[in-house]
Amino acid sequence: MKRYFIYLSYNGEKYCGWQIQPNGMSVQEAIETALATLLRVHTPIVGAGRTDAGVHARKMVAHFDNEKDYLDLDLLAKKLNSLLPRDIAIHKVLEVHPQAHARFDAISRLYRYYITTRKDPFLHHLKYKVYGDLDLDAMQSCADVLFEYEDFTSFSKLHTDVKTNNCTIMQARWERQDGDYIFTIKANRFLRNMVRSVVGTLLEAGRGKIDVYGMRHIIEAKDRGAAGTSVPGHALFLEDIEYDNSILG
Repeated sequence: MKRYFIYLSYNGEKYCGWQIQPNGMSVQEAIETALATLLRVHTPIVGAGRTDAGVHARKMVAHFDNEKDYLDLDLLAKKLNSLLPRDIAIHKVLEVHPQAHARFDAISRLYRYYITTRKDPFLHHLKYKVYGDLDLDAMQSCADVLFEYEDFTSFSKLHTDVKTNNCTIMQARWERQDGDYIFTIKANRFLRNMVRSVVGTLLEAGRGKIDVYGMRHIIEAKDRGAAGTSVPGHALFLEDIEYDNSILG
């Protein structure tokens, strides 16, 4: 049995998220259906993460197993692209170490959230529109507080099946670009709904409603009700996932 990594990107607008769910089409289901058609056997895939409904990915990685001695991986990627809808793109398929795991072997994930104060008829479905200017310095000061903690229960969706709510934050940065606000956050792992609730809370700082002391209080409360409202998923992008080169086959 051989294991392969699929590198892909997708626009999540029409999907109920990455993971297969009973209430709608998921990205995972679309790819598994295409793989089954090409490989002529049901082929489950395991993704590096579970993006929520409407969330996009510029770089997602998933793995699957196949018992054939040889697969033409370039041809497989090309045929997958021909079967999949235009909002899912396969970039490459690589053979990896048989024990390599798309989720558990990922060293880090990087997300970006895009906010605009302008009415944009072309990119409105990829940015979150807010009204009025935000205090960039205040949002960055509160984002810096994230580095002081590991337990982010306050930003996690309730009743998840994870064993720990601890994450190591590697990057948390706000920037202004052509009138828009972009938040970049990188960590070894993220909790369900974590990025969207972190951004929603930091926007409260941008509106002058909380400061760094309030941010610490929210995190230390370990209570989702203490944090801000989650921002919509349509402006969130999974930008990158990192692996050690040793997993390549």
